[in-house]
Amino acid sequence: MKFDASLPPIPLQSVPDIACAAEEIGFDALWSTETIHDPFLPGVLVAEHSRRLSFGTAIAVSFARSPATLAYSAWDLAQASGGRFILGLGTQVKAHIERRFGMPWPDSVVNKLREQITAIRAFWNTWQTGAPLDFRGEYYHLNLMSPFFNPGPIEQPHIPIYIAGVNAGLARLAGETAQGFLAHPFHTPQYLSQTLLPAIQQGLERSGRRRADFSLSVTAFAVTAPEEDLFVRSQIAFYASTPSYKAVMAEHGWQEIAEQLSIMARQGRWGDMPGLINDDILAACAVVCRPEELGSKLKERYTGLADRLGLYLPFVPGQQDAFWQTLAQRVRA
Repeated sequence: MKFDASLPPIPLQSVPDIACAAEEIGFDALWSTETIHDPFLPGVLVAEHSRRLSFGTAIAVSFARSPATLAYSAWDLAQASGGRFILGLGTQVKAHIERRFGMPWPDSVVNKLREQITAIRAFWNTWQTGAPLDFRGEYYHLNLMSPFFNPGPIEQPHIPIYIAGVNAGLARLAGETAQGFLAHPFHTPQYLSQTLLPAIQQGLERSGRRRADFSLSVTAFAVTAPEEDLFVRSQIAFYASTPSYKAVMAEHGWQEIAEQLSIMARQGRWGDMPGLINDDILAACAVVCRPEELGSKLKERYTGLADRLGLYLPFVPGQQDAFWQTLAQRVRA
């Protein structure tokens, strides 16, 4: 199992030090999020200041961008890093796409993302092979690529694409069209094994591939100290209140709690919501243990489920470096 880290929400000038430290500690990949920065920009610095470390977007909001802009950014980062870049795409939710990015929300999330990924690969194929660009779908018609705008072939053109999601539809699409799935931190092992992995397998069978051809990446909640308890319960409550994430709660028969959380969220009662996350829900959604047990507990929980693993905790150099190094060693052992 590979062990990954996430960039904290920091200024871009801090990225080189974090990349160097992450590589030295032994992380396998460093992921950037789309929160306060464009998620591709840190990748330029990671590529420059590391030699072994893989890196990627977890996630870049796909529906906020055209296939062309995604294709160019990924192509440049793959070339600059010698093939260490992973393109992680997520759809976000309707409110953010329409009201934060000013872009249209599609009638079918799965169909548009499938078409977007196919279009991205059409660009890559044109640049690598010289074949004419000719893509026609429901959402995109692409047939213009003059030499002036063609970056040409690169040494590592097979850029892995990961799809992020919570529900079975996107997991199935990932198995069908992508190299990996970025499971949302709001999950349980039961939900992974009973819902997401079967959906991924269905997609893999459609594309004629095996489970070994695919990577499931998981970000895990962990509670190893009393001061972490309320934070994790708050995060679980926030995600469980999201109507489109209700399948996770339904997996365990917690629909009534999810509905109560949705009502409280609409009322702005954020401070009251963690109180509904009882110990059973906490234990299902998070690893709860002593700090010295975390590595073994994570491995016990996710072996046979996940291929890549990270914590719902940004990596900050100089803060618990020995902890991170030991954890990386134990997870991969």
